[in-house]
Amino acid sequence: MKKTLLAIFLFTSLNLAAQLPEDALRASWTTPSGTARQQAIGGAMGSLGGEISATFVNPAGLGFYRTNEIVLSPGFSFLNSKSNYRGTDAGGNTASNFNLGASGMVFSQPTRRGNSTCVGIAVSRTANFNNDVLYKGQNDYSSYAEQYAIEFANSGLSINDALGSTQLSYGTRMALYTYLIDTATVNGSQQVIAAPLKASLLNQENQFHSRGGITEIALGLATSSNGRIYFGGTIGIPILHYTRNLTYTESNATGNNNDGFASSTYNETYKTSGTGVNLKLGMIYKLSEAFRIGVALHTPSLMVLKDEIHSKMTTNTEGYAGTISMSSDSLDFYTQSSANQTSYLFSTPWHFILSGSYLFGGGEQDVARQKGFITADIEYVTDRSPRYSEGTYTYNNATIDYSGVNDAIKYSYKGNLNFKVGGEMKFNTFMGRLGFAYSTSPYQQGVLKANKMFISGGIGYRNKGMFIDLAYVQSFINDVNFPYHLSDKANTFATLKNSGGTLLATIGFKF
Repeated sequence: MKKTLLAIFLFTSLNLAAQLPEDALRASWTTPSGTARQQAIGGAMGSLGGEISATFVNPAGLGFYRTNEIVLSPGFSFLNSKSNYRGTDAGGNTASNFNLGASGMVFSQPTRRGNSTCVGIAVSRTANFNNDVLYKGQNDYSSYAEQYAIEFANSGLSINDALGSTQLSYGTRMALYTYLIDTATVNGSQQVIAAPLKASLLNQENQFHSRGGITEIALGLATSSNGRIYFGGTIGIPILHYTRNLTYTESNATGNNNDGFASSTYNETYKTSGTGVNLKLGMIYKLSEAFRIGVALHTPSLMVLKDEIHSKMTTNTEGYAGTISMSSDSLDFYTQSSANQTSYLFSTPWHFILSGSYLFGGGEQDVARQKGFITADIEYVTDRSPRYSEGTYTYNNATIDYSGVNDAIKYSYKGNLNFKVGGEMKFNTFMGRLGFAYSTSPYQQGVLKANKMFISGGIGYRNKGMFIDLAYVQSFINDVNFPYHLSDKANTFATLKNSGGTLLATIGFKF
């Protein structure tokens, strides 16, 4: 068995649910975001403070403000994708988009003993889903048709009943209609047969384009005690939008035109959108004017999401049934029901942050003498904890069971660590910055090699209540992608190597 095959437990059928374990990971294993200054120092903001980005990391950092501030952070990102699937390299796909770093306003109200109460209202793109991926290769071991054969075999339904049953997925019903799967009597017993397995070697190709992200609106509040302990909290409203256009193709690689399978193509447009709420709590303690430590807790975002799916399958079984196409919209018309929309609840992971900073020069009380700082964050993310549950809307009074996908999340993933470190040197009104960030693999299985690394740098200018910051972040991302999931044998996957950059500017005014 080739090393690109992985034995992994997965649910036998999602039935009505369209979610996969990687859908949960997409919302949790994200890249750093914030202002140009924060991005230039690796995204570390757990103990530094005095930055609107603290609203999304450690809201206690808002307590360092002594003036009001308005900030805008436009940016541009691009990503290049390369892949390897069963020994075949592919790539050259590029995705680019404009985005918005942490932007908004901070209001500071001084109190007695030199303390202040601060309120921050901010918005930021906290996750970016833009990606273009292509991989292809030859497979003599498995076919995407097998997942549909398994679901149909486990249903106990006849073919006619299955075609009209919304208890089966679109893919399985389309596979039956196009003869991608069928029943046959083998050694006196009826079995479900996947047509591609009639060919001893398959060409497989998967191409998808994804767009969207998570934009979070946040309201933060912070205060301090005796100028040494800072407390803060943020209520966040994440708004998620995700669209994926996918084309998956299998074709006979043997050259035999009479074995009952020539090719099959599956097209899908999948959309997810919704909103939620979360809470961030934090504290920063000044050990001295130069040293400070910070801790922060991010609760899961509880989100109400809605899925919409439209798909089509075309299969050519040569002389067996010829070329036949079927779409999900046609199945809805056939069953006189609308099964392509589902709403549900989704909760993201917990985040725990520990941070430390050291300020060179005058410390907080003598800004004019400050020469710079070095800061670092360690963040733990519970990637095993996301959960799906039934929402307020289902179709045909059907009950959606999410226990399978929730179990797969717990089995497939583990908590991962994010390391962030950066520094700034101040030269009168100009600053120079460098940063580094690294995310460990969220996968349980060691054969799945995944990590994220970010190298960043930037400059800044501050004078007479105005500041301008520029940052560039170079990313290197290793990940995997499964073209399909099988429950009775090992799953094959592609390795992805993405590299890209983000150019970000922040302009702000103090008043």
